[in-house]
Amino acid sequence: MNLKIRLETPEDRYAIEELTRETFWTFWGEDLKICDEHLLVHKLRDVEAFVPELNLVAELDGKLVGHIIYTKSWIESEDGTKHEMLTFGPLSVLPDYQSRGIGRKLMQHSFEKAKEMGFKAVFIYGHPDYYPRVGFKRAAELGLTDYGGNSYDALMVYILHDGALDGITGKCCIDPVYFNLTEEEALEFDKRFPPKKPHVCTPLDVLIKRLEPESPEAAKAISGLDFKNLDVMKSRSQREISSLPGVDAKAIITIHEVMKEHKFPWGEST
Repeated sequence: MNLKIRLETPEDRYAIEELTRETFWTFWGEDLKICDEHLLVHKLRDVEAFVPELNLVAELDGKLVGHIIYTKSWIESEDGTKHEMLTFGPLSVLPDYQSRGIGRKLMQHSFEKAKEMGFKAVFIYGHPDYYPRVGFKRAAELGLTDYGGNSYDALMVYILHDGALDGITGKCCIDPVYFNLTEEEALEFDKRFPPKKPHVCTPLDVLIKRLEPESPEAAKAISGLDFKNLDVMKSRSQREISSLPGVDAKAIITIHEVMKEHKFPWGEST
């Protein structure tokens, strides 16, 4: 595989935003009616926290197939002390080029550069069963939470230097740009790109109906999560779902089957 990783150039910008759009078109949140990850990339380049040295693209045989973008973030300790960190995302790989290790190579390359730049660690909100396999630790294991004090498996940390976070606990904080995107703005921004058929989220009922005959307690517990669609299940790890009442090994197998049928990566076998 003739993969080249290099810095993004101004000439790459539109192509990278389109690549991001293709990557995340079906990865929407609970309530969004439009993908906004390409808008986020567009805005991240202009915030003070942006790290241009870690704004990297992956080319395969001359074709842009992947991208990773970083911003400075921080851990805020209980006494108000701020410890500088990094956050990456979106990390994008064109759908036809996924499962070839391109995303992992972008991470590894950028981690080495970040290490050379003196950063302590990287925290992300990501796929809770995939990232631990590439060296991330669950934030809760390190005494870290999100800014609201919440702890969940999708919040993870990659330590760049041994002992870099020893004695550091607190809240993980990222630039407000990540939270300030609106659906109206995303819809307007999306007009810059070729028309694309809107993504229709798969209702959670698809899973509930499969679970009810053999695992009614599991079906009830998952209904209690109050997710509107199956897409959002990606944000919960297999460990978290397994801890729900009535979710036994049989129920986990059914969840794996349903998620796979609908092309959603989920669980420890992802």
